[in-house]
Amino acid sequence: MKVDGKLNVWSTAEVVEEARHHEKAGYDGLWASESKHDPFLPLLLAAEHTERLEVGTAIAVAFARSPMQLAYTAHDLQNYAGGRFSLGLGSQIKPHIERRFAMPWSRPAARMREYVSALHAIWNAWNEGERLNFQGDFYTHTLMSPFFSPPPATGGAPKVFVAAVGEAMTRVAGEVADGLLAHGFTTERYLREVTLPTVGEGLATSGRTRADFSVSHLLLTATGRTEEEMARAIEGTRQQIAFYGSTPAYRGVLELHGWGELGDELHTLSTSRREDKWEAMSRLVDDEVLNTFAVVAEPERVAGVIRSRYGALVDRVSFYTAYEIDAEVWEPIVQELRAG
Repeated sequence: MKVDGKLNVWSTAEVVEEARHHEKAGYDGLWASESKHDPFLPLLLAAEHTERLEVGTAIAVAFARSPMQLAYTAHDLQNYAGGRFSLGLGSQIKPHIERRFAMPWSRPAARMREYVSALHAIWNAWNEGERLNFQGDFYTHTLMSPFFSPPPATGGAPKVFVAAVGEAMTRVAGEVADGLLAHGFTTERYLREVTLPTVGEGLATSGRTRADFSVSHLLLTATGRTEEEMARAIEGTRQQIAFYGSTPAYRGVLELHGWGELGDELHTLSTSRREDKWEAMSRLVDDEVLNTFAVVAEPERVAGVIRSRYGALVDRVSFYTAYEIDAEVWEPIVQELRAG
């Protein structure tokens, strides 16, 4: 099982330090997300100051950019990183695409399928010398003169991961991507009964098998070395579960466990004017829900619990911590997971 870290710093010195630390600590990869910052720029620094560490986005917002624009960025990063870059894509949601990025939104699963296919067509033109003639319902790319065509990238086209929770987007990942980024609000049962069978349908459509595909899980993990640290970790994790559970798009995960009404309660509270709504939402996440969505264990038990619950389901994991904890806590956990 590969283990990835998440880049949470943005100054030049801090990015370099974090990248070097993750490589020395034995992590396989380091991923940057797109929220308050561009996810690509720090990865150039991370790649420059490491030798074997994979770098990637988890996620970059696909529909905020044209496929051509993103193809150039990913192609260059793959080259700069010597073949160590992976492009993790997410769709975001309609209000952000239309109102924050001022870009079109429609049929997100179908659009993502075409988006990734367009990327591969563009990369094939650059890496393999194929004629660019991609024509779809959402994107058309038919012009690529030599002046604008970069030389092939080291390692060829980067691997593409698609973030998905719902079945439609999960099937698309299996059809056109190299891997799936499983959301933190994903349980072991949901992975086994919904995610992986749906990925399998997509893989069958593209003539591939599970061996051709990688599943990466951002895993909610609550741990601590003392009672105080553990209590803080559990409370932060409850709050994060409550937040995601209030989102209608993730209701299917709760319904699988018979917790659809919990989703309704959380959503109602989240849209209320109660001053204590976030605390009230957290109180609705009981121990059964907490332990279903998260790995809750002392540091010396974390790796064993992850392996027993997810070892047969996922290929890569990263730790989702909705609380502050020393980075050194994770180092023996990373080593144990990679050795197992």
